[in-house]
Amino acid sequence: MERTAEKCYTITYKIEVHDMENKNEKVLIAGVELHDDQIDIEDSMDELAELVEAAGGTVVARIIQRKDRLNAAYFIGKGKAEEIREHCEQLEVDTVVFNDELSGAQLRNLEEIIDRKIIDRTNLILDIFALRASSKEGKLQVKLAQLKYRLPRLIGFRDYLSREGAGIGTRGPGEQKLETDRRHILREIHSIEKQLKEAEGVREVKRRKRLSSQLPMIALVGYTNAGKSTLINALMDHDEAEENSKHVYVEDMLFATLDTSHRLGKLPNGQSFLLGDTVGFVSKLPTKLIEAFKGTLEEVKHADLLIHVVDASNKNLDIQIKTTLKLLKELEVMDKPLLTVFNKMDKAESPEKGHDLRDIGESMDISAKLGTNLELLRIKIQEMLPQIYRDATLLIPYSNQSLVSYFMKEYEVEKLEYLEEGTRIKLVIDQIDFDRYKEYII
Repeated sequence: MERTAEKCYTITYKIEVHDMENKNEKVLIAGVELHDDQIDIEDSMDELAELVEAAGGTVVARIIQRKDRLNAAYFIGKGKAEEIREHCEQLEVDTVVFNDELSGAQLRNLEEIIDRKIIDRTNLILDIFALRASSKEGKLQVKLAQLKYRLPRLIGFRDYLSREGAGIGTRGPGEQKLETDRRHILREIHSIEKQLKEAEGVREVKRRKRLSSQLPMIALVGYTNAGKSTLINALMDHDEAEENSKHVYVEDMLFATLDTSHRLGKLPNGQSFLLGDTVGFVSKLPTKLIEAFKGTLEEVKHADLLIHVVDASNKNLDIQIKTTLKLLKELEVMDKPLLTVFNKMDKAESPEKGHDLRDIGESMDISAKLGTNLELLRIKIQEMLPQIYRDATLLIPYSNQSLVSYFMKEYEVEKLEYLEEGTRIKLVIDQIDFDRYKEYII
């Protein structure tokens, strides 16, 4: 560690071990730790390195500066910016990524000194979302967030935004020469907002259709790469009728999937339910991105049960839990039943978890990958869902035995008896069938 004459800050350099033959964009990551920071800077920088990797870059060095206050002009000190430039020249760095959001003036000042492409954590996350979005609505949501982020920072971007294939931080609207026409950006923002409004109408129709089905809805929430998609697939695999085409995409990386998806599953008592995935969270998730995806995230408001998936093997699970709970509070859904599931227990070094248990609701440990405790999870879900199924005993005449076949196929029949006047079956059925066949109920 090198100390300077200024006692208010120090700086730490760390050269990363990497493959010199790697053709990915070489990135230096930089962060500032203030004395009142709640999040450990090393953990935050580790996450930033993961984000860079998810964007297709390779971290070759990291710099952490400890300060009492941020520099308004350069974020870090001017002298430190010059030192970063020296490291960039020595390591042939292409891009410098800062761990916090930078203003347009800070971007411009840092670019002038470091003479490299400068992006911040917000821009990096937006870039990953642009890379991952696959649906039309998802692409529009990301593009809107990018435009709103870049509009007040046009002064800070240099010519790299105008070049196609410029790498990390330039996906999406980058090649449109944003710095030349502010009015064009405002018009495009208005156009995208109009398209998203129309898409919201379509989504609302689908949502009403799901609600009218009277099926209970479960929403998976949690940090990105906590294993939500793997858990969906594992729960679907319990139903032999489900086909592989029902599976959602799984990849061991941050923000592998963005688009909300719904799957139909069954509980041990035969009750069907809808299981929905949501956008994964991350610390310092850009406000503009939350605003853009607000319509999608509001799916959780219509859920009957929230399942908070936590990566138990991650050393920063406390931060991840707090980040997720904070966003759930902002969405005003903390009054809903909440089940916290500690996933990846097969990778966790110890079952001991140091989090505060007061806000996480009921909890249990599982491994979606190995199938550990999944049946217990299904039973717990069954217990926590609102009771829209009813116990019933039906006496069905022999002239209508096709109805018996229907109940045998759709539900778990507790008791079946063949009597003189017909077939008596005892089971738990949904309210719809209870009302539909009430003439047979005894």
